[in-house]
Amino acid sequence: MSTDEKATFGAGCFWGVEEIFRTTKGVLETAVGYEGGSTINPTYEDVCYKETNHAEVIELVFDSSIITYNQLLEVFWKCHNPTTLNRQGPDVGSQYRSVIYFHNSEQETLAIESKSQLDGSGDLNEPVVTEISSKSTFYKAEEYHQKYFMKNGGGGCHI
Repeated sequence: MSTDEKATFGAGCFWGVEEIFRTTKGVLETAVGYEGGSTINPTYEDVCYKETNHAEVIELVFDSSIITYNQLLEVFWKCHNPTTLNRQGPDVGSQYRSVIYFHNSEQETLAIESKSQLDGSGDLNEPVVTEISSKSTFYKAEEYHQKYFMKNGGGGCHI
């Protein structure tokens, strides 16, 4: 029986977010792309300069016998500021929003519980604004965006 599952997160510029998850034990595959908007097959330029409403996201495959979805949520919360609406560091726009796209009802429940726990923890000075939505169509970003930090040694992203 396969223990491979998918998860999708948006936490600002997808280059840095992908690198964090790509190097997390139990994550088997990563891809960056766009999700949550209305434009079919958007390009990077569409997402940055047009009103597509897509978020920059990372879709990953993980081995749930090595890392749980709750542990992935912990990585997600720590790798960005979930209290800033449509902004991460110097990156501003709805494409940089904090978002969790759940793939099944268990992920939905865990994401909602995790967000509620973080919001009520007192660890943050502002309320958590992270969107939690059902997975929609994932559009893989252009090849030059895939594993960008690994190929280019970082740079260009605040994470």
